[in-house]
Amino acid sequence: MATNAASRMLISCHTCSLLVRMPAHKPHDRSRCPRCSASLHIRKPNSIARTWALVIAAFIFYLPANLLPIMTVTSLGKTQSDTIMSGVIYLFLHGMWPLALVVFVASVVVPLLKLMILMYLLISVQCGSRWRPYDRTRLYRITESIGRWSMVDIYVVTILVALVRLGNLATIQAGAGAVFFGAMVIITIFAAMTFDPRLIWDNLEHSGD
Repeated sequence: MATNAASRMLISCHTCSLLVRMPAHKPHDRSRCPRCSASLHIRKPNSIARTWALVIAAFIFYLPANLLPIMTVTSLGKTQSDTIMSGVIYLFLHGMWPLALVVFVASVVVPLLKLMILMYLLISVQCGSRWRPYDRTRLYRITESIGRWSMVDIYVVTILVALVRLGNLATIQAGAGAVFFGAMVIITIFAAMTFDPRLIWDNLEHSGD
């Protein structure tokens, strides 16, 4: 059986990534990192349950984020509300397909894909899967790094709301969809942070590899 860090009494700090050697006489749950004073754990506490709760919450927020207006534009006395998809269609029909593609991928595809990947990783860990752990770990790292780019829509709406304040001539206001979308993206970021990718490799160790 391969030697791992836990068998050598080594624990990586979840906050600053410092590798700490644990005293044999001291309980793990009472130890703290000597560099940042964060609590040390062999694995993130309740990682599976907490990640599932956050993923389900993100799915709940995903629906109103895409169905409710994300932005309301008032121009020359006329008011128009747009969801994410209606904004993508508007950009595409007016010849701005590269921008429409960026918004569609960042605001629709990436959040949904990230949630689906997290669900796959959770199910694979709970089922004790030993299939390609290296690739699954790399998939998690990619998912963790790209999740924040989904905030591009919120950045655009925030800038437009701050800049366009011309009364009935032209005014832009954030819609309820923006609130749900921002909450959904933040929850998915926390879900990725809560998941412990070392659980993927634990299945190999428990099987005696």
